[in-house]
Order: sequence, then C-alpha cells, then structure tokens
Amino acid sequence: MLNLYVDGDAFPNLLKPILLRSIERLSIKTYVLANKKIDLGRSEHIEYIIVETLADEADNKIVEMLKEGDLVITADIPLADRVISKNAHAIDHRGELYSVDNIKQYLAMRNLMESIRDSGEMTSGPKPFSQKDAQMFANQLNSFLIKHRKLL
Repeated sequence: MLNLYVDGDAFPNLLKPILLRSIERLSIKTYVLANKKIDLGRSEHIEYIIVETLADEADNKIVEMLKEGDLVITADIPLADRVISKNAHAIDHRGELYSVDNIKQYLAMRNLMESIRDSGEMTSGPKPFSQKDAQMFANQLNSFLIKHRKLL
C-alpha cells in the first residue's frame, strides 16, 4: 500500500485543493509533516504531524517513516535524494519527478548555486510559483497515480 508524504513547510497554497482531491478520490493515506500547522483540508485519509523547529526535522521524520515505493512531495532536493536512495518516489511542487537518473544532477546544481550564494554572489532565486506550475504538478501527480494505481 503506497503512502503519501507531504513536506509541508513550503507547500504552495495553489496545490492544496489539487492534492486534496486526489487524496479523497483515491483514498490515499497521507502524512503532512511540518514544523507548524499546515492545513490541506479535512480528510479521514490525512494525518498532520508537527515536528520540532530544528533544521531538517520534518525531512528526517519523513525518511524515518518512508518505505519503498512511497511518494513524497517536496521542493527540497536533498530530501528528494534521500527518498530516491530508499527506493521511493519524489515529486516537486512544479511537477518534476525526481528519479535515480536525474536526482544527482539536481543535487549538484543545487549545491553549486548554494556555493555561489555563500561566496557573496547575488542570485535571482526561483521564479514565482504560477498557475502553470500548479498544472504541471497536477499532471505529474495524476500520471504517477495512474502508473502506480495497483499500489493504492
């Protein structure tokens, strides 16, 4: 049985109704983890877990609870790397499905940008989250759930 984990600390509001509809439609056991109250909506399928405000505490709890084949929704690339290493799946808020084939490239680019910022260079950061990003996420989530339907 596939479980869904949501790294809730930076979860975009535009995605909440999209995700809630999928959770309800398919009765997916979902865990939302964050260091503060995050509300996707009311559902018997959602369990909210508030962790300590320590750095990466939600990430660590997700990895601890995760089992092979589960799905994690996160924009945190190091967390996605840990998820992939446990033979689970990760989708980011803009609809990117992380995999064994691409996660190291994403991680290397993230580390490079962090190094550039740490050297004092100003970077532009990510573009604002848009309706198009929400649609890309919805499409990727739907494709993933169709492909993994037998595990739901």
